Amino acid sequence: MPRAFRRSASLCYEPVMRITTVGLDADDTLWHNETVFRLTQDRFRALMIDVAAPDVLDARLAAVERRNLALYGYGVKGFTLSLIETAMELTGGEPPGRIVADILAAGREMLGHPVEPLPGVAHALAALAENYRLVLITKGDLLHQEQKLAVSGLGDLFAAVEIVSEKDARTYETVFARHGTGAAAAVMCGNSLRSDILPALKAGAFAAHIPYPLTWAHEMADAPAGHPRFAELPSITDLPDWVRGLG
Repeated sequence: MPRAFRRSASLCYEPVMRITTVGLDADDTLWHNETVFRLTQDRFRALMIDVAAPDVLDARLAAVERRNLALYGYGVKGFTLSLIETAMELTGGEPPGRIVADILAAGREMLGHPVEPLPGVAHALAALAENYRLVLITKGDLLHQEQKLAVSGLGDLFAAVEIVSEKDARTYETVFARHGTGAAAAVMCGNSLRSDILPALKAGAFAAHIPYPLTWAHEMADAPAGHPRFAELPSITDLPDWVRGLG
C-alpha cells in the first residue's frame, strides 16, 4: 500500500496509509435534523404549558430520553415515545387525549419533513467520490434513515450505507474494514464530537468535525485538542481539500 508521511505535532514524521475511504454522518452533517427536533420540542412546551414550566419539562424530557435510548435507540419514533412518556409522568399517568394526539401528529410530521442537503454538500460529496469510497454511517431508525437518503438525491454517491444502533470505536473498525482498507486509511466526518469524532479517532481513523449550529445535549463532548488526526473544518466544502492533503 502506498504511503505518505505526515508531520505530527512533535515535528516527527510518521507513515500514513493512503486514504481510501471517507465515512460521513447523515443528520446535521448532510441535512438538517436537530432543528426539526427543537421545533417539535417547542410545540411540546406549548401543549404542556398548563402542566409544567418549560425548564421543568425540558429536564424531565432529557431524563426520559436518556433512560429510553437503550430501549428505543435514536430517531423520531423513540423521541415521540419519550414525549408521550414525559407527558404521562407529569400528569400522573393521565395526559389528556388531545395532548397525546398532538404528540403523535407532531411525530408523523417529523417523519414526513422535507429533506434538503445542507449548502455545499452535493458538490463536496461529488468531489470526494471521484477518488474515495464514500460510506454513510448514521444512527437512527432504519426505515426513516433510508427514506431520507432516498429523497436527498445523494444516494448514488455512496458505495455503502451503514445504519447502526451506536457509534463506538468497534463500529468504525468494523465498517472501515468491511467497506475499505481499515480505519487507518479512513476519514470520518460529522457534526457530533461524541459519536462521529472521538470513537473514530480511537479506532485509528482521521476525523473531521464540521459543527452544526444546534447540538443535542447527549452528543456534547470536548474536542480532542492537539490530536494529530483531528481537524475542525468550518464547512463541508473544505473537506475534499483536507482529505487530499492527508496523502
